[in-house]
Amino acid sequence: MNKPRVVAFQGEHGAYSEQAALNHFGITVETLPCRALQKVFGVVEDGGAEMGVIPVENSLEGSINLTYDLLLESNLRIIGEIKHRITHCLVGPPGTRLEDIKVVYSHPQALAQCSVFLDGLGIQTSPTYDTAGSVKMIKERRLPNSAAIASEHAAEIYGLTVLRKGIEDYSQNFTRFFVISKHEPEPSGRDKTTIVFGTKHAPGALHRALGELADRGINLTKIESRPVRTTPWEYYFFVDFEGHSKDYKCAEALEALRASATFLKVLGSYPRATDDI
Repeated sequence: MNKPRVVAFQGEHGAYSEQAALNHFGITVETLPCRALQKVFGVVEDGGAEMGVIPVENSLEGSINLTYDLLLESNLRIIGEIKHRITHCLVGPPGTRLEDIKVVYSHPQALAQCSVFLDGLGIQTSPTYDTAGSVKMIKERRLPNSAAIASEHAAEIYGLTVLRKGIEDYSQNFTRFFVISKHEPEPSGRDKTTIVFGTKHAPGALHRALGELADRGINLTKIESRPVRTTPWEYYFFVDFEGHSKDYKCAEALEALRASATFLKVLGSYPRATDDI
């Protein structure tokens, strides 16, 4: 994968998505903050950024449904995978004491991932669109008796203080990100592929579809269902499996699946994330 000049991400500077991008591409890359996930897709499609980094799954809270919906609608390709350790901090203005705090702001997933700590404080929580954005908001609005859940890096960027570090309920807290672009890389020899397909509403349809992978010894690493918005109680199935769509047995399986599925889209083949996360 060529190193991009500009990488878009959702959130403000200091967001976990930005950290994942910098860890993956290096600190010399230019990062472009976007308020919404839809904007990340839009700016990459329009050429304002060569690539985007989008969250797809958290090890504690599960899948990011909006990401899957946007991947289905977009013509962009998944070209990379990043796994990033999430360490949440309670961040407040300098001089703030824990007993002074009356409200904690953050993204809903971050609040959920720190529920035990927050319940222990017994204070109000307020969801916002971004972890780092919460820190920025407290800084700019000079909100009294307020704190945010965000990264240590976000605290450094906006000049706030880390009051508590590692406040997540479980230490094994990781988020998986996809890298999206207009162009798909060639096989690397350690690839994964993500597809989405639909099946007939009939007994055994999903079993037969997945059998095209199993019969060829292709290892399935994830399956996720999302509703078909135009047809109540029918579903699309998002599947990750090992191998590149250009590999012989993967290409053969996709051809067989295409013949039986009502819909099939290859979202991308990409080098899988290393285990060093």
